[in-house]
Order: sequence, then C-alpha cells, then structure tokens
Amino acid sequence: MNFDFSDDQKMLKDQARKFLTEKCPTKVVRKILESDEPYDKALWKQIAEMGWLGTAIPEEYGGLGLGHLELCVIAEELGRAIAPVPFASSVYLATEALLLAGSDAQKKKYLPKLAAGETIGTFAIAEGPQPPSPKTVKATLKGGKIDGVKVPVPDGDVADFAVVLVRTGEGQGERALSLAIVDLKGAGVSRRTVKTVDPSRSQAELTFKGAAAEALGAPGDGWDLAKRILDRAAVLMAFEQVGGADACLAMAKDYALNRYAFGRTIASFQAIKHKLADMYVLNELARSNAYFGAWALSTNAPDLPEAASGARISATDAFHNASKENIQTHGGMGFTWELDCHLYYRRSKTLSLALGASRVWKDRLVNHLEKKNVA
Repeated sequence: MNFDFSDDQKMLKDQARKFLTEKCPTKVVRKILESDEPYDKALWKQIAEMGWLGTAIPEEYGGLGLGHLELCVIAEELGRAIAPVPFASSVYLATEALLLAGSDAQKKKYLPKLAAGETIGTFAIAEGPQPPSPKTVKATLKGGKIDGVKVPVPDGDVADFAVVLVRTGEGQGERALSLAIVDLKGAGVSRRTVKTVDPSRSQAELTFKGAAAEALGAPGDGWDLAKRILDRAAVLMAFEQVGGADACLAMAKDYALNRYAFGRTIASFQAIKHKLADMYVLNELARSNAYFGAWALSTNAPDLPEAASGARISATDAFHNASKENIQTHGGMGFTWELDCHLYYRRSKTLSLALGASRVWKDRLVNHLEKKNVA
C-alpha cells in the first residue's frame, strides 16, 4: 500500500511553503506576541484568498472540493511556519463538524463563509482542566437556549460562532449529550480571553446565559459526533505538529553546523549528534503515523479512530521533544527572546493540549485496540 502523496499534492505543499516563507516569517509571530492582537488578520485574509480554508469543502458549498490529503499537506506547512491564525479551530474543528453533522441548510449557511474567511468558527467542548466526558459536561440546552461555561475554547475570543457540546437529556450517559451551533455575537454570550503560554493561538472562556442555539446533528448523538470530529482534527493537527518538529530539527542542525567550540563545529560532538539523531527518529515516526492517519481520514476507513490516536500521540511527542532539544542544542542562547526557539516550544505546548492531553489519546488508543482484539 502506497501512503505517499501524489505529485500534485507535493506541488501544493511546495507552493504553500514558498507562500508562508514569504508571508509568515517569525517576525509575524513575534508581532502578535508583542501586541494585543489575537491573530494576524492580514495573513488570514491572504490565506483565505489562496483558497486553503475551503480545501476540503465541496464546490457546491463554496470550497475547492479537493480533499483531506491536500488539507494535510497545507497543515504541515502552517505548522512549519507556526502561523498565528485561527486555522485549526475554524478548519479542523468547526468546518469538519459541519461537514460531518450539518444539514444541507446549515452547510449552505456556514460553509461558504468559512471557505471565504468571512466567518471564523470554533469547537467548544471542554469545561475546565478535566478531560471532557459524558459525566463532566454541565452546559445545557433547553428550549433552544444554552446555559453554561466552556473553557478553554480555541480562538473563542475571535470566533463568530461555536459548535458546542451540551447536555440535552437526563443521566450521565453518552445519549444525554448533543451538539449545537451558537452565534457568539448574539445575546446571552460573554467571552474572556484566557492567558496561555502561546498568545499567538488564543484561548477563551465562553459563558452562555440563555443564548439562542440551533441543533447540529441528531439529539443524543453529541458525544459520538464529538469523538469523530476530534479524530479528524487529530490527524490534521498531527501534520501541523510534524511540520513544527521538522522546523525545529532544521534549526538545531543548522546551528550545530555553524557554531564552533574548541576549534570545531559542535555538530561533531557525540552528545549533539545523538540528540539530533533522536529528534530525527521521533520526527519520522510521527510522520509515518500521520501518513497512516491521512490515509484513514481520506478513505473514511474503519481504522480512523485508531490511526488518529496513534498520529496524535506520536506527533505530540515528536514536536515537544524537538522544540525542547532545539533549545538545548542552542545552549544558553536558546533560552533568549531574540532567538526563535521559544516560539516553537510555545506552540508545541499549546498543540499538545489543544485536543486533549496525550494520556487521553493513549487511553482512547488502548480502548480501540482492545475492542479490535475482542472482535
């Protein structure tokens, strides 16, 4: 089985890298960190004009109608550039939720605006530090009105609408949960920006007090839909993490080849060589898992939950390790504001928690494997 991308997809990847190299140098990320702006609006507009936001959206709903494989290669380059835009929340989560569960009317209403960058969406599932589950969700939907608090919500301070996981039934079982769409600019919604280690990917607390909402998907399907949405997002975000990890390895290698100590490059020292070799191994392992996830996502394979979990775990480990060891390779300079190492470390920490911590995905992977063995 061939898991490699086609020539056209590789060409798209090269074009995306050239575009982001020119339009999104690290000074763009620094500009967001040094200001009160939650994301780079000029870059977001340019990305929308490139059509990337509608990569996986069918043409009938205003998208390019390409597919998830093309979206994967774009995600990798966005991760390499650590682009300060709400791409993940709007594309990996909100758009995928609508593609998966939206009615035809909802798709016609939201998807064209998402593809054009006129609207930003997000996915509100967490309600605090504990991993979300049927037992922990307290936000309720009654009579078309939502009450409750969601935190953290990715890009919740800039999003126009949110897909929210809410309780619509009695008890603590999965069938008690549903999904709903809420206009975040409407009455009954208040939001507060949450400070994090990476302000270039903003997080917010959303408070709903009788906010109007419309159902997304069938009542009682909320938990199942949420898991399927997260599986899709995990594969796409894994590519973003792989791109970031690859950039860290390149930075560390270039520095090691040009930094001299005791009359020779530090790349000749065994401790540095082993460090770089370990980074490479973890990065390639993450890439392999991400490619398997891309295949499962693009074919809607039954193995998608397992593949998504593996991709998520491996990519999180690789990006964290690469960003950390990149700092160490740079030595004392690696910890300074002037170097870009900390930008990638910040992003690696944010992405490692964006869809749930690694332990959550490890539990999911074990559960999937146990079910497969029983079957």
